[in-house]
Amino acid sequence: MTIRQKLIVVGNGMVGQKFLEKFTAAGGHEHFEILVFGEEPRAAYNRVYLSSYFSGKSADDLQLVPLHWYQEHSVELRSNEKVLSIDSLKKCVHSSHGKSYSYDKLILATGSKAFIPPAAGFNAPGIFAYRTIEDLENITHFAQGKKTVAVIGGGLLGLEAAKAMLDLGLKTHVVEFATRLMPRQLDEKGGLFLKNKIEQLGVEVHFSKNTKEVKQDVDGLTLHFTDTTELSVDMIVISAGIQPQDELAASINLERGKRGGFVVNKYMETSIPNIYAIGECALVGGMIYGLVAPGYRMAEAVAKNLLGGSETFVGADLSTKLKLMGIDVASFGDALGETANSREVVLEKSLEGIYKKLVLNQQGTALLGGILVGDASEYQKLLQTYQLGLTLPKAPESLLVPQSESASTSDSLSIAFLPSSAVICSCENVTKGDLGKAITEHQITTITELKSQTKAGTGCGGCLPLMTDILNLELEKQGVKINHSLCEHFSFTRQELYTLIRNEKLLTFEEILAKHGQGKGCEICKPILASLLASCWNRPILEQSHIQDTNDAFLANIQKNGTYSVVPRIPAGEIKPEQLIAIGEVAKEFNLYTKITGSQRIDLFGARLEELPKIWQKLIDVGLESGHAYGKSLRMVKSCVGTSWCRYGVDDSTSFAIELENRYKGIRAPHKLKGAVSGCTRECAEAASKDFGVIATEDGWNLYIGGNGGIRPQHAVLLAANLDKETLVRYLDRYLMYYIRTAEKLTRTSTWLNKLEGGIEHVKQVVIEDSLGIAEELEEQMLSNVALYECEWKNTLQDPEKLKRFHPFVNSMEPDPSIHFTEKRGQIQPA
Repeated sequence: MTIRQKLIVVGNGMVGQKFLEKFTAAGGHEHFEILVFGEEPRAAYNRVYLSSYFSGKSADDLQLVPLHWYQEHSVELRSNEKVLSIDSLKKCVHSSHGKSYSYDKLILATGSKAFIPPAAGFNAPGIFAYRTIEDLENITHFAQGKKTVAVIGGGLLGLEAAKAMLDLGLKTHVVEFATRLMPRQLDEKGGLFLKNKIEQLGVEVHFSKNTKEVKQDVDGLTLHFTDTTELSVDMIVISAGIQPQDELAASINLERGKRGGFVVNKYMETSIPNIYAIGECALVGGMIYGLVAPGYRMAEAVAKNLLGGSETFVGADLSTKLKLMGIDVASFGDALGETANSREVVLEKSLEGIYKKLVLNQQGTALLGGILVGDASEYQKLLQTYQLGLTLPKAPESLLVPQSESASTSDSLSIAFLPSSAVICSCENVTKGDLGKAITEHQITTITELKSQTKAGTGCGGCLPLMTDILNLELEKQGVKINHSLCEHFSFTRQELYTLIRNEKLLTFEEILAKHGQGKGCEICKPILASLLASCWNRPILEQSHIQDTNDAFLANIQKNGTYSVVPRIPAGEIKPEQLIAIGEVAKEFNLYTKITGSQRIDLFGARLEELPKIWQKLIDVGLESGHAYGKSLRMVKSCVGTSWCRYGVDDSTSFAIELENRYKGIRAPHKLKGAVSGCTRECAEAASKDFGVIATEDGWNLYIGGNGGIRPQHAVLLAANLDKETLVRYLDRYLMYYIRTAEKLTRTSTWLNKLEGGIEHVKQVVIEDSLGIAEELEEQMLSNVALYECEWKNTLQDPEKLKRFHPFVNSMEPDPSIHFTEKRGQIQPA
């Protein structure tokens, strides 16, 4: 039996966790006993998305892996235990719990801490660093009842913190020492464009501010600057940079840099044998890398080297693309034009807030760097051009214009000309060669399969267009004919267009056509794109230039005699007496056919076009809303009475059904959606025949998906059992958004699930295990849609222009004489 060596990892942050994943995936746990220390009271979490904590995410949501991952991979995790010192002679570490632990190999992944300005007064109450979940909890608690905040720092971290403060509802000031925002990534003009966009969100920006002192009084805190100006606020958040956490070096005289950081060689080895350093605590070639991607490369190198490899890390590209407060910002290469004799090409669209700059060599033949603010759709192509040293077209400015607007393109930029070594996904360091190999070896035919196999495209998503090109190229090599174009006007699939609309924040059909299409559109692409826009942004359907179908045009279902239906929303079938009376009065006044449906709603039929606004005004006056019976959206969430009345009920199904219907009302999808909640396993609400069904048990809620009634009934499939409400809603958010993102047009969830590669097991992996790494993104998209909801009929009644469409004729308000009724059982019927 082989005796395993002992490996200690000090630090359970993102880089430390990535090392564990890479090391165990390569079988490292078979050769080493692995012990990892985390100073914080929780396991590794995604620090990149810290600001989402203020928009509804919990600490558990941010966790990188579930706790059972450590046990399953033979890793002992000691959270909330800090390593205080190292004895390199005895090869052991001493912890804050008064214990000692021996090692054969030691990895320092201690990360960094927030830089605190040296001015006096920064230790006063009401001043917080922005670095850990504990920091965020303290900020949230203190911010209650406060109105104003100053964020120290206008770089990447500072603007993330400013976004979080906006989410808390605080009037936010950004205080920056430099003369512009993001001074390491943007030039003066780019910083100005970003400033203008941020100020439109209500943030006040202060440049060239050096804090001399912070004073506290009964009214709050006052920042006194060296230019004699001052700023008074209720609280201060510091996010002005980082400092390596390298205090452990003192205990063993480990070599450190002048400004901190464990000095390491290209193999990530420190000055003492058997001790390595990775991430933001490591000084490589005189540089501290504050981005996650370089830290991941360091972690991968050490994981391989401990198992006999000789992997090196000699630096990393600091190019970056991100959204700051919803604004696209990208920077790559020599963005500031510091190369001697370099030249610049600039595109400015002041009205749209778009600024783009390319830095070229003196001859104008090579791309040295660039900046994109407001629109970063060309980032991937520009980054590949820069990294691979590709020859530029004769008119380099054409690279800044979307291909559909550009008169010329360069063959050298075709995906076929990229070498195998070209990095396509910088988040996961996946090359074109990696993708091609995966496609061939695993017989991959879809982007979903490619993402799952390689993890490419699961980060920021910016590489998806290039990934699609590579997939199609490889399939064509295999003789597979590829044509997933939506129509002659768009050479993209529905799913690709969904990604483009989300990533580029395209809001209208005209914008999509201008950037990614050709011609004027047709009866195929117009309704599909109207549906996608509605799914992405949840804006009132009548504000779009094109609609999904005829029913959307008048916010009602047209019936066979030319009249329309009126269907108010009645969540879970629960209705107040005054609302019930109002429905009856409307039906009587306008002589409408009235029917109680199997969906626990009351449908009114026979309304003339010109009567619709009057009818809806009366219904909205008593608090009723549009039931969206005319749209490809949620129809209802049916319910039994549950524990409210039923002697068999084990939970309150009515309340939960109302909660779910109010959450998902108005969400546009590829097809209509129906849900149900049953209060016990007697299943009176028929939850197992719905697109999503919830059934109460003694141990929690069971969640079923993909059911369908109709001509081809299909039972829903169990997704997860014995859930609490919060977890169920989180899974349901992910499931619905994943369906909306990936299903073809007019496809019900049952058909989508039947055709989906991997079926229910794949959905479980995506929704529960986050196999694609997109769970957080799916949740954020659902939260955005929920927040943007408004009753479309209420919106229409407030807009005189929209009301003009409810005229029976263009030049007359006289009723349509062709509409006739007969009577049956005391109510009207179409004649």
